[in-house]
Amino acid sequence: MSVPKYDENFQKTVIELYRNGKASKEILKEFGISSSVFYKWVKKYTQVKMPTGESLNIEEIKALQKRTAQLEEENLILKKTLKIFAQA
Repeated sequence: MSVPKYDENFQKTVIELYRNGKASKEILKEFGISSSVFYKWVKKYTQVKMPTGESLNIEEIKALQKRTAQLEEENLILKKTLKIFAQA
């Protein structure tokens, strides 16, 4: 059994219906979408408002978290290097 592939415009349209108050059960039944796929789309297209007024989606947040971890690791390496040279 093949799984249907929905384009991005269709996904956004379905999520917009949900955000405008249409019940998720109605959407799932009307479009024949599984609940796991539907809620994956909800998560994907949900925007998070930052205190600065900027909006980020989940992919952008994950990229920022990855970059933060990378910078923290680089910072730790530099601190260790500085400690080694300070002892010499």
